[in-house]
Amino acid sequence: MTSQPALTDALRAERAHHDDCRAALAAMVEGAAEQVVVGEDVSASGADAEVLGHRLRSQAKALRELPPGPLFFGRLDFADEHPEHGGHHFHLGRLRITETPAAPPLVVDWRAPVSRAFYQASVRDPQGVAVRRRFGWAPGSTGATADLTGLEDEHLRQGGPEGGFRPGGIVARELERPRVGPMRDIAATIQPEQDDLVRAPLADSVCVQGAPGTGKTAVGLHRAAYLLYTHPKRLQRAGLLILGPNRTFLAYVSEVLPALGESGVRQSTLLDEIARHPVTGADPLPTAALKHDPRMAEVLRRALYAHVSTDGLTDLVVPDGSCRRRVSAAELAAIVREVRAEEPPYAVGRERVRTRVVRRLRELAERRSGVLPAAWARRMEHARPLTAHLDLVWPKVRPEEVLARLLTDPEALARSAEGLLEPGEQEALRWPRPPRSYRSARWSAADLVLLDELSGLIEHPGGYGHIVVDEAQDLSPMECRAIARRAAFGSLTVLGDLAQGTAPWAARDWSAQLRHLGRPDAAVVSLTTGFRVPAAVVALANRLLDRLAVAVPAARSLRTDGELTLHPTGDVLATTVAAARRALAREGSVGVIAADAELPAVARALTAAGLDPAGPDTLGARLALVPASLAKGLEYDHVVAVEPAAVAEAEERGAHRLYVVLTRAVSRLDVVHGRPLPF
Repeated sequence: MTSQPALTDALRAERAHHDDCRAALAAMVEGAAEQVVVGEDVSASGADAEVLGHRLRSQAKALRELPPGPLFFGRLDFADEHPEHGGHHFHLGRLRITETPAAPPLVVDWRAPVSRAFYQASVRDPQGVAVRRRFGWAPGSTGATADLTGLEDEHLRQGGPEGGFRPGGIVARELERPRVGPMRDIAATIQPEQDDLVRAPLADSVCVQGAPGTGKTAVGLHRAAYLLYTHPKRLQRAGLLILGPNRTFLAYVSEVLPALGESGVRQSTLLDEIARHPVTGADPLPTAALKHDPRMAEVLRRALYAHVSTDGLTDLVVPDGSCRRRVSAAELAAIVREVRAEEPPYAVGRERVRTRVVRRLRELAERRSGVLPAAWARRMEHARPLTAHLDLVWPKVRPEEVLARLLTDPEALARSAEGLLEPGEQEALRWPRPPRSYRSARWSAADLVLLDELSGLIEHPGGYGHIVVDEAQDLSPMECRAIARRAAFGSLTVLGDLAQGTAPWAARDWSAQLRHLGRPDAAVVSLTTGFRVPAAVVALANRLLDRLAVAVPAARSLRTDGELTLHPTGDVLATTVAAARRALAREGSVGVIAADAELPAVARALTAAGLDPAGPDTLGARLALVPASLAKGLEYDHVVAVEPAAVAEAEERGAHRLYVVLTRAVSRLDVVHGRPLPF
């Protein structure tokens, strides 16, 4: 390493280069706006002009909305003998910056192939790199050149220590920087094992089992940015979706992709994606768990296809001018059985029956009249007798009608659930107060999952080219199926930690979860080395692993800084207030996390002390009061964990919830307890 004081001239030169980059970026933004005007004036077909205009406006919008910040974070100097880049150097940033399209870039996009050496080169394998330079920027910099305060060089060809990543001064300071506000990108600090995942091919579905602080969420978001860069046309056409566990989490990560130059990506929760109706009802936990059970998929399939019937079928007679065309009941029944055996989506099956009946009518007609025009077939398709028969054998249905009948009619449920659900389970599923109609039903969140399954059986939903699924360990089998339908022709990045599975139906191993997601062969990659949570905090959380009944390796952390303090006390509320006050005297964000039932008392104590905490969805707040049920995915510089025993006892998987709570701290953790610790 070369320290910054000996490189004053180099630092001055890099600041000058940053000024050049700033000027070039401003020209790029202005030029993009001018291209929109020119593109709208081009002489082309309406469709071509619309496509061109959309592309130019999107490019201009992305440049205009790029969040302010440093324009580069690293530099690669290649050795003279490198066959492709010998003697050249490249600055790396979050997007490509060039003075003209044909000129050498002033900054290379971190996703470009040449940039990979920045993340992968080592003393053992320099990959042709002579020097890797990292830049130090003032905390919170908006990109002012004066904020470039230091640089650090690694001379990879001169030999040095090996044996895995050890963060140097600049990287360590970036990792340990206070966590105030939304999640930041990690383009400057991606490690080799993370880079392998980020650059996995689009066709590959990948599952990342990531211990707390290993950057799995950041890896998923950076993979999304990488895929959008390498497959722009395909993913603009097919779409890319980020699925988070709740809106608070999505707000926390919402600025990562725009900071990487990718705007307009849909970020949503699964409930928002599948919601055909507002959630106005609630299920008892056993009922909700049953509705999320994978057996319900077959129950719903049976309930839907129970509408298909040939009982009491009569011959079909269709007037055709002066003639009457006849298809016998036996022929109709055979067509229905044939289509049913093909197992198409329900709505597709109905239309196949119609098409094949018309084909049979045409065969009969052409025996006497010769070849008939297409208009004849279209007239037959909409003949009233045919539609009437079709409504008898394969009627149109709505998901709401099917589910409402299933949950209100004991006989219909018994037929659909035979051999799948016990009588007691069937009883638990039934609505206690049947609504007058499905239009007045109070749908629960679990009902929406069932409606989505039915909707997918009736007609396949539109899909995405790639979906990033975070906190996937908490998805139920039926929720996994909803995601699988939307990725039928795409790929998945599945992110999660089995140790943090807190839902009643949370996965205990990835093989079953990936099977429900339709990706049984997806590679499972474990990230166990953390850069966010201090080693002392990780060691404390690891003591819970034996209670979690999941096979995950213990996490380890390269963070030797950080503080862990246990506070046994006879007055939990007073000790919590004192701990929060001490934390606020230091830099960074503070999260006070307690069991949901304990939250009102903690809130009153903090407010009475004049500390006035914000909620977990208030980004940038110095002090947040967080229910344990919403802590997942969030991080704070200083966490005050209140009465761990209460968190562990609050729910069936309370030990998992406590594991989450303890690992939200990125610098300091205070554990306040009046009862014995559950680890």
